[in-house]
Amino acid sequence: MVSAVPPEIADWFSGRGWRVRRHQAEMLAASDAGKHAMLVADTGAGKTLAGFLPTLAAFTPSRIADGARPEGLHTLYISPLKALAHDVQRNLVTPVEEMGLDIRVETRSGDTSSDKKRRQRSKPPNVLLTTPESLSLLLSYPESFDLFAGLKRVVVDEVHAFATQKRGDMLALSLSRLQAIAPSMQRAALSATVADPEAFQGWVAPWGDIDQVELVIGEEGAEPQVEILLPDEERVPWGGHAATWSIPQLYGRIRKNRTTLVFTNTRFLAEYIFQHLWDANHDNLPIGIHHGSLSKEARRKVEAAMAAGELRALVCTASLDLGVDWGDIDLVVQMGAPKGSSRLLQRIGRANHRLDSPSRALLVPGNRFEFLEATAARDAVKEGMRDGEDFRPGGLDVLAQHVMACACAAPFDEAALLREIRSCLPYAGVDESVWGRVLEFVATGGYALRAYDKFKRITKDGDGLWRLSHPEHAHRHRMNAGIILDAEMLEVRFRNGRSLGKVEERFAASLRPGDTFQFSGVNVEVEQLKDMELIVRASAKSAMIPSYGGLRLPLTTHLADRVRTMLTDRAGWARFPDDVREWLEVQDWRSHLPGPDNLLVESFPHAKRHYTVYYTFVGWNANQSLGMLITKRMDEMGLMPGGFVANDYSLAVWGLKPVTDPAPLLSPDILTEEFIDWVQDSHLLRRAFREVAVIGGLVERQHPGKRKTGRQVTFSTDLIYDVLRKYEPDHVLIEAAWADARARMTDIGRLGDLLDTAAEKLDFVELDRVSPLAVPVMVMIGRESVPQGAQDDELLLEAESLAGAAMRVDGVPEESDRSN
Repeated sequence: MVSAVPPEIADWFSGRGWRVRRHQAEMLAASDAGKHAMLVADTGAGKTLAGFLPTLAAFTPSRIADGARPEGLHTLYISPLKALAHDVQRNLVTPVEEMGLDIRVETRSGDTSSDKKRRQRSKPPNVLLTTPESLSLLLSYPESFDLFAGLKRVVVDEVHAFATQKRGDMLALSLSRLQAIAPSMQRAALSATVADPEAFQGWVAPWGDIDQVELVIGEEGAEPQVEILLPDEERVPWGGHAATWSIPQLYGRIRKNRTTLVFTNTRFLAEYIFQHLWDANHDNLPIGIHHGSLSKEARRKVEAAMAAGELRALVCTASLDLGVDWGDIDLVVQMGAPKGSSRLLQRIGRANHRLDSPSRALLVPGNRFEFLEATAARDAVKEGMRDGEDFRPGGLDVLAQHVMACACAAPFDEAALLREIRSCLPYAGVDESVWGRVLEFVATGGYALRAYDKFKRITKDGDGLWRLSHPEHAHRHRMNAGIILDAEMLEVRFRNGRSLGKVEERFAASLRPGDTFQFSGVNVEVEQLKDMELIVRASAKSAMIPSYGGLRLPLTTHLADRVRTMLTDRAGWARFPDDVREWLEVQDWRSHLPGPDNLLVESFPHAKRHYTVYYTFVGWNANQSLGMLITKRMDEMGLMPGGFVANDYSLAVWGLKPVTDPAPLLSPDILTEEFIDWVQDSHLLRRAFREVAVIGGLVERQHPGKRKTGRQVTFSTDLIYDVLRKYEPDHVLIEAAWADARARMTDIGRLGDLLDTAAEKLDFVELDRVSPLAVPVMVMIGRESVPQGAQDDELLLEAESLAGAAMRVDGVPEESDRSN
């Protein structure tokens, strides 16, 4: 399939010494043929330009000829990140200006001023770059029908980043609404890292129309160069996650390169690593920091400095790992474990953002398991293997929010809206019963809440159409709509009004006047907490680093399987550092090794307690759930459990009595009644309900001129939760909360697979002391409440003490006594 590239575009490519790549031409051809498209191409392959090529072509004089120039909103570009939308604007304006095309390009996000948003609704640009949340809000306005009536194209960038999550549910519903408003609208999705392109074709397509989605596979790029950093003379650490041992070496790499991008997995670690780098920065190199809690002004300043090549290094989180095109980055560093090959590949692609130049990456493991994980991820990248989440049914809380958005725009017919909703993959299976329950919830709050007028948001008139029960509900919806629910945040400001960013309310509540903390690379002292703002001043005192809540990045199943395969590949150990190889050899000698198709469980005494360690490799969430269930069952069996601690790879449980047979603790029936009882009695279901209640619009965070505190939201949702549990346990939001608790908070799917493995092949070993493989999880005991990285030095000292016992084998010297 070929399509003529307009001469204006062809000349621009050739003027830069480039050529139009095959996949770029195929994306243009798909559009010319009236098809939707799904493009999978390596980072640096010009994916974004490929997505916009049909738009640029539509505005070229050679294609317009004697016709009229396209007017109004022509193309929507959907980005998972605000930073990416602003970056794309910078990079799109250049070809538009150099080709002399009459195209107006603007961005719209939570950072956009209200005046500009209002103007965009009445006088839209030709190309609007936005996010799923902002698009959903646009669709809630009556003028959305006129605004989108002439829409020709939607480009969804980095589609893998949200399609399988609730943001993807929201976007899928919005695309269905756009398709209803503009039936000839074409969809295009772009990604470098999807593992199953055909599945994403189904998400891109209007349901049942997958044949109309052209799958375009990009030209292959240069193979990335991935290196794992190891200590110069010391051993790979036993425990810890911050990898602060690497700071001197890392700083040396920064000095040797033009620009280095340093990725961390959490905001805490970003601040922590930034401070350690700054302490080592004897040359006063310009080093910056970027994460989602910093102020808009701070983020924009750093992004502009990177684009201008003014920074030597930037420490960041996932806030910058998608698609941002800074061509002068010549090294990407991943601090700690990457948690997935696709995520790693995405981050690697920020370096040498060109298809023909290899990206260079440095992986810095914090401990020995992370070394194995880094090795597995590097191998996966080399083999071109990707990982990712599976699609699942769309969230009912998201559906309720969408129904309310539609009602804010105009009265709707329920049968027509249901057909529209069923046209997207996440909601294709919504039946009449579920639809009726969702409508009833939006209309009255549900059976148990229908007596309260505040929950009556829509009503059905005599003409059979649903409409708002009061116009005020539209304003309230727009103030509270959204999917991303971070912990409640407080603004951090100097007394002169300058904002530094936000910290979590939970952290701020622990502070008193005179306390100091470090934020955005600045030490500040608390002056007062006033009206949801933390007033601070600069300080020279030593300071702590804010901690942040939120779910941890999950270890993907694909990467976990690779690590377990490596553990049993004894011939492959030869490529490991001596200390890592000896660690595995002594483990093999003293105990067993966990493999890809078995569950290893070890039992041993230590410090007057009896410990059982389960080598699960199912991720932290599933291990936390398993720990709760096992201790509950141990208590019922009289084994007197004391507690547990978990990481991504293993779970350690201790008690006053030994576990002599773990099989009864791991029987699959633990996921039936005991799981249900535990979730209902724990904070998990309440927390899940709190989130779905906010997303579904049952509880509002924002009121005109005022925002509820996190404590107020919790109080409100807990009261409603108790009412519904008692009087309407099948309420649509209770169902939505259960879905979240199973899938996201407890990772019940992986837990079920683990228990099936245990039933088929359980490998139980009783030992007289701690094993080498148990040391990394054992040193975490008593430190779960401490932010990762904050106590690394103490943790490593404790690890060395445990390791002395773990590495002793009769007749074999300790690792520390071996000569290299």
